[in-house]
Amino acid sequence: MTDSGRTFPKGFSAAAMSAGIKPSGRTDLSCVVSDADCAWAFAGTRSAAAAACVTRNRELAAGSGPVRALVVNAGNANAATGAQGTRDNAELAGALGSVLGIGAELVLTASTGIIGHLLPMDRVLGGVEHLPDGLERGADAFAQAIMTTDTRPKVAQATLSTGARILGTAKGSGMIHPDMATMFAFAFTDARVDQGALRAAFPAIVNRTFNAVTVDGDTSTNDMAVVLANGRAGEVDLPEFLAALEGVLRELARMIAADGEGATKLLTVRVSGARTEAEALAAARTCCVSPLLKSAVHGNDPNWGRVIMAVGRSGAALEVERMTVAVQGTPVFAGRPLPYDAAAVSAAMRAEEVVFEVGLGVGDARGEAWGCDLSAGYVSINAEYTT
Repeated sequence: MTDSGRTFPKGFSAAAMSAGIKPSGRTDLSCVVSDADCAWAFAGTRSAAAAACVTRNRELAAGSGPVRALVVNAGNANAATGAQGTRDNAELAGALGSVLGIGAELVLTASTGIIGHLLPMDRVLGGVEHLPDGLERGADAFAQAIMTTDTRPKVAQATLSTGARILGTAKGSGMIHPDMATMFAFAFTDARVDQGALRAAFPAIVNRTFNAVTVDGDTSTNDMAVVLANGRAGEVDLPEFLAALEGVLRELARMIAADGEGATKLLTVRVSGARTEAEALAAARTCCVSPLLKSAVHGNDPNWGRVIMAVGRSGAALEVERMTVAVQGTPVFAGRPLPYDAAAVSAAMRAEEVVFEVGLGVGDARGEAWGCDLSAGYVSINAEYTT
């Protein structure tokens, strides 16, 4: 399936199928393959209960070797599954490698879904055997196959001045919080990028994008972000490339927040006047994860006191008498409460995106984070997730 011109960069192709992992029968097994070795960078959850796919990919990333392929299963996290889960994950990589005629060490793995269930390996391996038969340039089928509770696929792309391209796709809707979320994010580029430079820059980019997303305050066992560069389009300007990569990942991060489980609107918090970027991000993230603020956003309630509360407990330095708060562009606080038309601001909050701007009054650093409102739909989805 190829829609909207969303195709992989040169040298990449993907395939997706239903292997019977999801009870719904929807596509749940997919892969992306490069026809050349890829420089790559990886970031994974810091959860102490990290799944087998995260652990294996992290071990591969500790070396300097390239990769050629990625295989993803959805509907089963293969987390908290012990030694058998570790063996099954390795067998999954080896099986795709065997079909492609490459070593297992060139294959990354990713699993997402319910924690605590062994993979149905007979179905998985049977699917892998035929998976490469469907390889194509279109990105939409892959983007759909990696989804779990997402309501829509998430794809973003950019083209550099040289013509090199970056295409990113992600999944994530619930169990979303910095350190990375229950999310996958995969970026593919035909730019030629030095692996050392890519790995040096990637952590900071992830911190400003995927680690600035929160839906519910819970961090998954399976989170990962990966970028693969096969060099098929030749050399590029590194600063231009990194800026474009961050732009793609930022767009994906916002898509994840907007598609939070039960969400009806995107919550954006922009913090300025902080001592450091880390403190600005901490303040913004704390606002986005606050159940009280998220509930106010859902109800179109311009209760800016909940912003003051959240920022105050975030650990960021601030001076209340120099702080500022604006809701949907309307100033409501500047060291003291400001007069404003509450009904008009409430009406402005009936939008797809609600923006709070907060000044801490102690420096020049900035940070931005994204979340969503808290609705009854979130409770319903998660109360019935396995039943």
